[in-house]
Amino acid sequence: MRRRDFLRSATALGAAALLGPGDTAALAARRIRGGSMLDRPAADSPIDTIVVCMMENRSFDHYLGWLGRDEQYLEAGRSRYGRRFRVDAETQLAYPDPDGASVETFALGSSPEFPNPFRGCGFGDPGHGWNSGRAQRDGGFLADGSGNDRYALGYFEAVDLPFYTGLSRRFTIFDRYHCSVLGPTFPNREYLHSGQSGGIKDNSLPPAVGYPEGFTWPTIWDRLTAAGVPARYYYTDLPVTFLWGARLAPISSPIVDYLTDAAAGTLPNVVFLDPRFVGDLRTDEHPHGDVRDGQRFVFTCLKAFLDSPHWQRGAFILTYDEWGGFFDHVRPPRARDDRASRDDAENFAQLGFRVPTRLVSPYARPGFVDHRLYDHASILRFIEWRFLGAPAHGRGRSTDTWFLTRRDRFANNLGFSLLPSGPDPEFDPGDVSGPDPFSPACAAGLAAGAAAPHDLERALHSGYLERVGFRGIPGPVVF
Repeated sequence: MRRRDFLRSATALGAAALLGPGDTAALAARRIRGGSMLDRPAADSPIDTIVVCMMENRSFDHYLGWLGRDEQYLEAGRSRYGRRFRVDAETQLAYPDPDGASVETFALGSSPEFPNPFRGCGFGDPGHGWNSGRAQRDGGFLADGSGNDRYALGYFEAVDLPFYTGLSRRFTIFDRYHCSVLGPTFPNREYLHSGQSGGIKDNSLPPAVGYPEGFTWPTIWDRLTAAGVPARYYYTDLPVTFLWGARLAPISSPIVDYLTDAAAGTLPNVVFLDPRFVGDLRTDEHPHGDVRDGQRFVFTCLKAFLDSPHWQRGAFILTYDEWGGFFDHVRPPRARDDRASRDDAENFAQLGFRVPTRLVSPYARPGFVDHRLYDHASILRFIEWRFLGAPAHGRGRSTDTWFLTRRDRFANNLGFSLLPSGPDPEFDPGDVSGPDPFSPACAAGLAAGAAAPHDLERALHSGYLERVGFRGIPGPVVF
C-alpha cells in the first residue's frame, strides 16, 4: 500500500472511531460533487450572517409536492447535477377514512369545496398533537384519532404561491428535513432554540409544568452569548424566547428592529425571525390565517436581507415548526435524543413529518435537492460549526461544550450543500403585492373551532410574559 493510500485509510478509520459505529455511514455522505463549504475551516467560511425564519404548520408534500412532477425543474436539475437528480415529492395519493373508503389528495386551488383555499375556511385545523400525529403515522391522515377532515389532504400548486415557487426553483431544498418531534408548535420551537423540549409534549407554558420563571435548561442563545457571538431574536407579537423567562429578554427585539438593522448593515451573526402568531392578521401560515399573508412576511424579511450588506456573506433559512396535520407520504424516522424510549408514547427520538425548508444564499446550490436527514437541530449544528467550534461532521468529544443535547450533537449539519466558493448573489424576488390582509378572516362558524383561542393567543394574554419581563405587541402588524 502506498503511503498516501495508507494515510487516507488511517484518516478514514480515525474519523470512523470518532463518529462511533452508528455513524460510519455518514462518512460516505460527506462528499458532494463540487465540494462543500464544510470542507473549509469554520473560521474561513464566507458565511458571516445566518438568518432563520420559522413559520407554522405546513408539510412538505402539501407545499412542495408539485416539484415531483415539474419536468422543467427536474430537467434543469439533471442538466446541472446528473441524470440521477430527483426530489421525493408526491401529490397524487389516497388515504382511507375511518369507514375504509379511499379518499384522494386534491389541489386546494381548484376545489369547489374551498371558496378560500388559502385560509381553509369551513374546515377544521388539522390535528398536529402528540397523539394525533401518531395516529396519522400509523393509520393515515384520515385515521381515527388523526383530528383531520378532508382539508388535511389538500395541496398547493406552483402557481398558488409564486414567491415560494421561485425560492424553491432557484435555491436549495431538503426532501428529508423533518420537524424535530411528532408533536405541536411549542416542543418543536423549543428544539430549534435548545435541542430539546424538556420532555414536554404539548404547548404548556412553563408555570404549568413546574417552571414558574421560565425553562431553566440552556439554549443556543446562552452558548452564543458566552462565546461573545452577536445574536438576536426578532419577534412580531409573541416572543417565543419568553419560554425561558427573563434571561432571554436582552437578546429579543421587535421585528421593526430587524428591518432597521438589516438596512444599516448591523445585523448580528445569528438572527432568528418569527411572524405574527395571533389574530385575524396573523402571518404565520397556521390555519386559518391566509398563507399569502405569511408569504408576504417572508418576502419582506428576505428582501430586507437581500438589500442589505449582509447578503453577500449570508444565509437565510426558511422552515416550518411542524407539519400541521397535512399529508406527507414519507414515514418519519427516529433520531438520537436524550429522551429516546422504546415506549412510543414517550419517545422523543421520533421525528415528525417533513416540513418545507429552503436554504437561500449566494452560496446555495441552485435548484438543488439535499437528501440527507435533517431536523431543527441541524440548524443548531450549522450555527455551532460556524461560531462555536463544533466539527463539521460527527459527534465530537463528550467533553466538548459546543453542543446542547444529544440531538444537536449527532445532527447532520444543514450547511453541507453550501458551495465552498463561487457565489451567485443575483436573485430577483419579484413582488408580493395584494390587499392587506389578502382575504377576510373566516366568518364566524366557518372555521371549525375558531371560537376557541389558539394556544399562542392564550400565551400572549396569560400574564406570564409581563411577569418575566416581556411585552408582547398585540397591535397592528408592521407589514
